Amino acid sequence: MTNINTVAPELDVTQWINTLRNITLAELRGRVVVLHAFQMLCPGCVSHGLPQAAAIHEAFPAADVAVIGIHTVFEHHNAMTPVALEAFIHEYRIRFPVAIDRPSTTGSIPHTMEAFGMRGTPTLILLDRQGRIRLNHFGRMDDLRVGATIGQLMSETAIDPNSNQNQEQHITGKGDCDDEKCATS
Repeated sequence: MTNINTVAPELDVTQWINTLRNITLAELRGRVVVLHAFQMLCPGCVSHGLPQAAAIHEAFPAADVAVIGIHTVFEHHNAMTPVALEAFIHEYRIRFPVAIDRPSTTGSIPHTMEAFGMRGTPTLILLDRQGRIRLNHFGRMDDLRVGATIGQLMSETAIDPNSNQNQEQHITGKGDCDDEKCATS
């Protein structure tokens, strides 16, 4: 699992939607990066996470904040195919780039999900301008708090690695899908 305030690992994905090229986290350095991990059959993702990611994408300038969706499937694999995802993205009018997480070869947690220590969907991960993980939150997070955190990260020019500011990791919940999230265990 990747710790708060460490440089984020690269995304390990098989396909991109809503972009003409592959995107790397390294090329996004200098911007705040919002990673939103979701599954199209996760109720919390559809009702809370994706609308929040879309609002962030619309509210913040692309030169300062990059929003990336990560479709990370750990259940219902046969129903959540790339073709179904493309239709879902079109119907829900998702405008930001979406990556498809590389499935596990052992049938467990997909590669990017595992590398970031995600517990389920939706998961919101915020990276600072230096590419360091500053927030890893599983489940629904209040819009005002997310906006304030993004604003704080946008205003930072340098980070003192010994500071405790924004080094908390939010991982909550267990079990299956409910109205706010779908857990892996």
